[in-house]
Order: sequence, then C-alpha cells, then structure tokens
Amino acid sequence: MANILYIGNYDPNTTSAHRVNALKRIGHIVNVLNPYNAVLGQLNSRWLGKLHFRTGYKFLQMTLVNWLKKMLKDIDQPDLIWVDSGELLGPLCLSTLKSLGSPIVLFNIDDPTGLRDGKRFYCLLKAITQYDLVVVVRSETKNECIELGVKKVLKVYRSYDEVAHQPFSDEREIPTMFHSEVAFIGTWMRNEKRDEFLLELIQRGVPISIWGDRWTKSPYWQQLRFFYKGKALYGRDYVAAIQGAKICLGLLSKENRDLHTTRSLEVPYAGGLLCAERTTEHSILYKDDKNAVFWSDAKECAEVCLKLLNNDQQREAIRLSGMERVRELKVGNEDICESVVKAVFNKHFDVSVT
Repeated sequence: MANILYIGNYDPNTTSAHRVNALKRIGHIVNVLNPYNAVLGQLNSRWLGKLHFRTGYKFLQMTLVNWLKKMLKDIDQPDLIWVDSGELLGPLCLSTLKSLGSPIVLFNIDDPTGLRDGKRFYCLLKAITQYDLVVVVRSETKNECIELGVKKVLKVYRSYDEVAHQPFSDEREIPTMFHSEVAFIGTWMRNEKRDEFLLELIQRGVPISIWGDRWTKSPYWQQLRFFYKGKALYGRDYVAAIQGAKICLGLLSKENRDLHTTRSLEVPYAGGLLCAERTTEHSILYKDDKNAVFWSDAKECAEVCLKLLNNDQQREAIRLSGMERVRELKVGNEDICESVVKAVFNKHFDVSVT
C-alpha cells in the first residue's frame, strides 16, 4: 500500500478520476489536488482558454506554482506523486513538487510529443526530464521521450474501468433511447474525416446512430443530422449506448497516431461488439471475427456491419467472446495502475499482451 499524492483532473467523467478511484480500490491512500481548479476561470474563458491551449499554458505557470506551494504546505511526504496528463505543469511546478523528495510519475494518454495539438504540451515537454517515470500509450511517444532524455519510460495499453464501465446485469434496464443498430460515440474532428466515413456507411445502407459533441460543425451536418442522437455521453448513459447497440464503431485519430483507443477496451468490457480499424495493436488485442471485427476502409466496414446485422447468432458469439477476451487481457484501470506503482519502485511488472 502506497500513500499517493495525485495531481490531476478529478471530474467524475474523466479517465483521470477513474484512475484515482482504481488506485483507491486496490488499497492505496490517494490525496487528490486538481490543478485545473486553480485556473478554472481562465480555462473556461472563450478567448483565454484558447490562448492558453495554443501557448502550452506557459502564461499560467506562476499562478500554478503559487497554488502548488500553498497546497503542499499541509501535505506530509507521500510515497509517490502521480501527475495525470501534466499539460499544465512546467519546470517550476515540477521543481516545487520535487521539494517533497518523493518519486514523481507522469501518466499521459494523449500524444504530447506529436503534432496534432500544436503547442498544447509546451510546458509539459520543458519539464518532462524531471519525472522519474513517464507512462505513455504509444511506441512513438515512448521513443521520442527517450530521445528527449527521460530517465525511464513505460508504455501501457489504454484501459477500461472495472466499475465505471461495468455492463448492466439486466439489459432490460437499458433505456430505449440508447438502443441502436450501429453506434458511433465520439467527437467530430475537423481533420479526421469521421463525418465522411460515417456518411459513406450511411450511403451504403448501414443504420448509424451518432452521439458526441461538435457534430453541427461538420460540413456534412445536413446529411448527418437525421442520424444524430445527442451530445457526448458519460457514466451509465455511455455504458447503455455501448451495450444497447448491436455493433459499436471504434474510429481512430490518425493525427494522434492512434493504433487503439480507450474505446477499444471500454466497448468489449461494457458488453458491446467492437468494430474497429484493422491495426497492429488491435490485432494483438483481439482475433478478427472471434473477439471483434476489423476493417480497412468504409466499404469493408459497411460489408462487415451489414453481414453481422443479418446474423444474430454470429454477432452474439463475437460480442460474448470479446467480453471474455478483454477481461483476460488484464488492462483494466486496477491492473494498469498497479503496474505503474510497481514500476516506480523497480518491482517486477508485466504490461504485455499476448
């Protein structure tokens, strides 16, 4: 059991909060400090929020340093400091944390060394060598962190949450509004062409239901609006839409260099059938047509969806096999978090997937 000081977002709908709760469930004592609350007014401002995002939060550093010094006054030395995301914390913030004399781990499931988010991770990258362990989810990120001089880098898979994503024990509890044929739950992104992909599926006869934010910004909104069911889903509504769909699409962010996403684990765990792009990591996690179904383009995706919609027995067999497989993988938050804690203290750990 470790005494952990956790620096990260604790909004209950975030994966960061899920990790806090997982650390508690496996027996650790966790004290949470949320740096976003210290600068919430500026981050929520329409103009200042954009400015800080695009400048990597460098103009917030003194505010955050002073906040940290104030918050740390009454905190005893923890066994471990866990920084989740780390986008807000630059070198001066890390120096302040290091004054506690505890090992510091950075856990980041974004792509901080990639190009998609511009200067968003400017401060993080300036401070990254001060971490004792950096945990990432991409091989490219791991290699680039090593090139930057990071002491120790651990690559893990993304994770589902054992409690937050637990499927309904009785499917009759799923509200009717969350039942669908083929669901996509995700945000519209300007350069990812998700709208073009979904529109092609629709044109090929696939009955799509879309949940997520920013879809009204799509140039194809007029064609897609008839298939749009609502904004981003969280909590039990999110699980309901996964479990209530016959097929769940898993789309990647190419700009974010994804080979799998959190959906890749959450969908099978929550009782959905994952229908995702064929990648090396997806093929390691699941066997095609057994635990999940894969495709290489919209044409193949449409063919796979239409075939499965017409074969209830095969579809159910794949769904149940996927639920079993994802639990065998040991990539829940509890497993991933424990592997990180062990890695910090140089104990044996294994986060590989076979």
